[in-house]
Amino acid sequence: MKIRKILFLSLIVATGICLHIIESSIPVPFIVPGAKLGLANIVNLITLVLFGFKSAIVVAITRCIVATLGTGAVTGFFYSISGALFSTAIMWVVYKYCSSFFSLIGVSIFGSMAHNIAQLTVASIMIHNPLIFTYLPIMILVSLFTGYFVGLASIYVTKHLKNILSNQQDSSHYTNLS
Repeated sequence: MKIRKILFLSLIVATGICLHIIESSIPVPFIVPGAKLGLANIVNLITLVLFGFKSAIVVAITRCIVATLGTGAVTGFFYSISGALFSTAIMWVVYKYCSSFFSLIGVSIFGSMAHNIAQLTVASIMIHNPLIFTYLPIMILVSLFTGYFVGLASIYVTKHLKNILSNQQDSSHYTNLS
């Protein structure tokens, strides 16, 4: 079972890296510089739901490191890792303690907002200017839309992956009996 989990998490990381690289090449016409769709965060949310917090953190870190190596955007790594870690932590808290109030879409919106707060904090530190937080209201508004999309995609994918994982466990149970 442990090997299956490692293989599955490796596929999730690879998918996240591909989404990260694809997204970095898409010009997004937002008013706020650096705003993105957050497609790679789909894999963090899926991992959080299917495998838990520790696995989601490992996926987030691995995805950010390898994607940075793939894109060559070294300064982008600091934005990416801070956003991924903070958003994963916030999504875990909301998912664990407030899932009776919020669907994965709500969890994702909280994660998207946390991602933007973390990135603006890093930007403020890097450029030594706290005025960058004037972008926060616009970023929060953008988070509503991007978080909705990421949450919707995560619901769809998680539903199908749960079926695949449960079918694999059922079939491995039967093969072990024979």
